[in-house]
Amino acid sequence: MFSEFKAFIDKGNAIDLAVGVIIGAAFGKIVDSLVTDIIMPVVGLLTGGIDLGNRFLVLNGQHYDTLKAARDSGAAVVAYGAFLNVVLNFLIVAFAIFLLVKQINKLRGTKV
Repeated sequence: MFSEFKAFIDKGNAIDLAVGVIIGAAFGKIVDSLVTDIIMPVVGLLTGGIDLGNRFLVLNGQHYDTLKAARDSGAAVVAYGAFLNVVLNFLIVAFAIFLLVKQINKLRGTKV
């Protein structure tokens, strides 16, 4: 097993993997900013000024003005607006990866 690990390191796979993780993390931050700072405000405007990122349901029946206030109080909260932001982030990342893989396969002469 040690010799296999050494061969893995020697081939450069670990470095390629590390570079991929670092680039992926940076890309994730860009996508998060795209969703939070550009897409969601437009969606909020189209929905009558609703800030979807701050939409939540408190399970104990009490009222809180903000998601932060509800969480700070310790109330059980379903933060469906934050969930929608994460789903949108995922869809954008998945679509970008799809386009990247599609382009790589096109250059290789294969189909997805």
